[in-house]
Amino acid sequence: MPADRIPLFPLDVVLYPGMPLPLHIFEPRYKLMTRRCVARHSEFGVVLARKDGFARVGCTAEILKVVREYPDGRLDILTMGQTICRILKVFEEQPYLEAEVDFLDDGSEEEVPPPSSELVRLHQECHLLVFGRPPDALNPEARWGVAFQIAAELPLDLEMKQALLETPGEIARQGRLVEHLKTTLPQLARIEVRRRKAGGNGHGGN
Repeated sequence: MPADRIPLFPLDVVLYPGMPLPLHIFEPRYKLMTRRCVARHSEFGVVLARKDGFARVGCTAEILKVVREYPDGRLDILTMGQTICRILKVFEEQPYLEAEVDFLDDGSEEEVPPPSSELVRLHQECHLLVFGRPPDALNPEARWGVAFQIAAELPLDLEMKQALLETPGEIARQGRLVEHLKTTLPQLARIEVRRRKAGGNGHGGN
């Protein structure tokens, strides 16, 4: 896809294609940006905010619905992640940032590989430890595969989520996620053991 120019919204979140993202818009510059996007039926780019700026790979967000408008101009909106994009050039001509981006549409693969049995097992065990229940069924036919679905619902480190966003190809993303969850699962298990001990006698131990 050719380069395009879109508004940018740096946030403390990593957005994935197909992931819903509700937002409360209260800063004047982003209220302006949101109203312009609604009027033009256009998307904006969500990028991970960092202390020294923001990530150079993000995901476009489509505004599905304006849920509520407040008298002072604040907005509650529901958005959905659409396409991964790489920032080529940043512009500061508007109250909000804009960027020229390339769209990285590797979700258009003819065949999306199904999740490996190891990934399914790790996902189920991690989800059970974190939320106390098995996860909902994955959608293996989703355009972008299942790696993003799993990473979106588990409380992974933001930099890990960002690394996954920047990994091209579903097979590579699944492999990277498997290796990360192998490390995460024992840590979650130890946390769960301490939590149960604390709930049982008021002492967490070591």
